[in-house]
Formats: sequence, C-alpha cells, structure tokens
Amino acid sequence: MTDRTGPALATALAYHEAWTGGDLDRAMTYIADDIVCDAPAGRIEGAAAYRDFIGPFTGILVRAEMIAAFGDEETALVMYDTETIPVRNAPGAECVTVKDGRIIRSRFLFDRAPFQTAAEAAAEIS
Repeated sequence: MTDRTGPALATALAYHEAWTGGDLDRAMTYIADDIVCDAPAGRIEGAAAYRDFIGPFTGILVRAEMIAAFGDEETALVMYDTETIPVRNAPGAECVTVKDGRIIRSRFLFDRAPFQTAAEAAAEIS
C-alpha cells in the first residue's frame, strides 16, 4: 500500500483515519486555517469552508478502504474506496501539500456521477 514514507504521508494518513473514522474534530486538527482545496464542485478556501464541504460526507460514510498511499516531505497522495448510504462504491483520491504538520492544499478527486444518479432516483421515489 505505501511505497514511500515521509512527514506529508503521515499527516495525510492521520487525517484520512480521523475523518473516515467519523472524528471530524480530530480530522480538522490536520487542516490549516488557510487551506485551499480544489474539488469537483470548485475551489474551497479556509478551514471553515472545508469543514462544511467534508462534514456532510462523513455523515453518510459507511466504510472506507485504502487502495494506495504515497508521500514524501511535502506531498502525499491517498487513494481509497468508500461506501456511503446512497452509493455503494465511491472511489476518491486526495493529493495534499503539507506544511508544519497541517494540510495547506488539497486536490480532491471523486466521481460525482454515482451521487447524482442516487439523488435522481431518490427524487423519483418522492
């Protein structure tokens, strides 16, 4: 799973373990106040906005399975698969930049299509 190790990877894995374990408060201790995150929905700036972005996902998360993780002194890449209440398989990846043990930048990738399909199906039932 991990071929290279470094401080950025340690931070990324600790953050991942916290939020996938449902501990958003602990996860946020790894996020810099001035984080910049580029996600499929657009740019997110600042820790409060980032918490608003990731928080709802932690609420629907059923499980997470690590696929691979790599990192060095400043950069880490974590790829995982998740199961959520509306979507059975939702893979994601985060490439983060870490400074002083906190994530200052994140490039967050995931496929929005399964979530959109689930939302449309739920709307048809309503």
